[in-house]
Amino acid sequence: MVRCGRLRGFIQEFSESKRIEKISFVLPFFVIVIDLILIEHAIRINEHYIIFFTTLLFFLSVIEVGVVIREIHGHYQNSIFERLLTIKLDDFILENLQQTSVKTIVEDFIKKYPNYEPFRNEVYHTTCQILETHKEEKIEKELIHILKNFIKKQKRPTVDYVVDSFIKNYPKYKKYRSEIYVMTAQILSNK
Repeated sequence: MVRCGRLRGFIQEFSESKRIEKISFVLPFFVIVIDLILIEHAIRINEHYIIFFTTLLFFLSVIEVGVVIREIHGHYQNSIFERLLTIKLDDFILENLQQTSVKTIVEDFIKKYPNYEPFRNEVYHTTCQILETHKEEKIEKELIHILKNFIKKQKRPTVDYVVDSFIKNYPKYKKYRSEIYVMTAQILSNK
């Protein structure tokens, strides 16, 4: 079991990093191993010119590993920040359902959590995303309820017929045609 907290933290960050970051972290180690082999060989044959350049390449590879470690850590910290912000903001929005504008939500959230003041833009964008998600969930629930009642009234409930007639009767849901199609198929298969 690893006892070093930083190493455990880095392993967690590395496991959650993107594939390209993992590859960019592993590749310099191959270069370092090759450099060490070349340095050893150059020392054995006493080639100062090769020793100098392979040592330079070795140190550049070590620096590259450090840069990639910092980049992985930065992306991980940013990801954690976004997750926590989204959770806090979603809870805040659900607690304060009477607020209608994004501006008032952002202002009140920052009053409650002043440590997010420097991140006002992120709060604003996350608020917009959360409100859009809530709106889509509300429309989906409403749509399922209306669609179930509509299907009960149909004499020939085939998927295509239901979708076409539903959109004729409820044109405001026209842009949700593919979702209506999938929901209708699910509802009809459960009958």
